[in-house]
Amino acid sequence: MPSTLHEGEVAPRDGSLPEAAVREAASRPLGFYLHVPFCASRCGYCDFNTYTARELGGGASQASYADTAVGEVRQARRVLADLDRPVDTVFFGGGTPTLLPAEDLGKMLAAVRDEFGLAPGAEVTTEANPESVDPAYLEALLEAGFTRVSFGMQSASSHVLRILDRQHTPGRALEAVKEATAAGFEHVNLDLIYGTPGESLEDWRSSLESALSAQPDHVSAYALIVEDGTQLARRVRRGELPMPDDDDLADKYLLADDLLSQAGLSWYEVSNWARTDDARCRHNELYWRGDTWWGIGPGAHSHVGGIRWWNVKHPSAYAERLAAGASPAYARETLDDETRRVERVLLEIRLSAGLPLEVLDEAGTAAAERMADLVERRDDRLVLTRKGRLLADGVVRDLLP
Repeated sequence: MPSTLHEGEVAPRDGSLPEAAVREAASRPLGFYLHVPFCASRCGYCDFNTYTARELGGGASQASYADTAVGEVRQARRVLADLDRPVDTVFFGGGTPTLLPAEDLGKMLAAVRDEFGLAPGAEVTTEANPESVDPAYLEALLEAGFTRVSFGMQSASSHVLRILDRQHTPGRALEAVKEATAAGFEHVNLDLIYGTPGESLEDWRSSLESALSAQPDHVSAYALIVEDGTQLARRVRRGELPMPDDDDLADKYLLADDLLSQAGLSWYEVSNWARTDDARCRHNELYWRGDTWWGIGPGAHSHVGGIRWWNVKHPSAYAERLAAGASPAYARETLDDETRRVERVLLEIRLSAGLPLEVLDEAGTAAAERMADLVERRDDRLVLTRKGRLLADGVVRDLLP
């Protein structure tokens, strides 16, 4: 997962992990995240670890990036030499993975397959900007073994796309979905953002209806967050644009849930809806359940058996470490039992499957009893109600007094 860096324990130069962590990983689903940190232009709201050609500077190359990433995959195999299980999910994110040639993405995927093996029915996803692919590119991805593609549509309104600094036209995402379906992709996702300054409720309705007209089997809808350090945050601070309004965000979430549900997509995580269980993003479910994943690339996070680490951020520093035979890990932390319990509450309560009641302590259980309108018990699990989904962060605060 892309990340900003914070301090932690010094990571071993060889990236080695405690035996207990590797043993635990053997019993959990295994995923690989491959971060491609390049973008043709920077979106004003984005704070991910990405670089345009102008920002990249010397010492880093898009052309050699795939080979560098393959080096970390091979390093992962050495570190996890005693882990005998295939990979369940592979996810290419960014940045814009599809700025690289399809052959490069295929090379990175092949390295994961060759070093670890892919489980039967493994999910292999790439994110893509709608303008960064064409039918031939999508066919090449399918041939390389990709099973799922996720397009960043964000909005169907031209003025909203301009505020977000998106480069594609409103209709291009819909064309890309059709091209992916025609190429043979069974699972296609559209990413949407709501709450952009200047976006009306009718603008948002139009975006939802437009997305649904392409008949994707998965839709993600995220509230806009004004992240510190972004161009959008600077514009808000200068008074050029207003901050997103909480009531407006709530209205737009409810509209999304209404329209997506009516179209046959069911929520399985607060911001994600799928037409069938098979259409769910299994890689993201792996994060929400705290399973095992190795993040490849600059700034990427990994988690194996309660050990979490994060790589150096800049592509040049990342490449230099791998070229020297060292781990690209910047630092790491060991999660104690209470930290892992807290993170389960934070993440699993967001799932439609719910949070096992046994994860709550006595105070959390008592708090749940007082929130009948926000959470409901289903067998031995606690599940957010529709109103609870609107107030998920507040629910978590009450469950973790």
